[in-house]
Amino acid sequence: MSHCCSSSDCASQHPKKRRCPANGQEYAEVPVRTIAHHIKASWAWTPTAEHYYFCADPACAVAYFGDDDSTVLKSRLRTRIGVKEQTGDDLLCYCFGVSKEDFARDPATKDFVVAQTKAGLCSCETSNPSGRCCLKDFPKSRA
Repeated sequence: MSHCCSSSDCASQHPKKRRCPANGQEYAEVPVRTIAHHIKASWAWTPTAEHYYFCADPACAVAYFGDDDSTVLKSRLRTRIGVKEQTGDDLLCYCFGVSKEDFARDPATKDFVVAQTKAGLCSCETSNPSGRCCLKDFPKSRA
């Protein structure tokens, strides 16, 4: 439980989702720590918003946006965002380096990632630009 929510004087909680100022679609919150691990020259970036969100739309140039409508364009990142790219060498899993091509060649790569995640060996919050687990990004199996 967070400190804010355990406090009796916490008036309201911020929204966990917000609309991207570029495309108007709603996206989930991402920790500032995630952005700091992916932005070029992180030492020169000063966050201006209280909360940030990750835009997963492949057609949108925005990678992150703040509740103050500030944006971080994907061109400012040192990491390519696999969900925003259409090439096979883009990553599905940032923790273990599994690309779209790797998965296409060997679907068992997902089993490996699941096992590593269950063992607590992943680092999604900082490794994945979305700040979340990659398992939802793997293509659905064609059973």
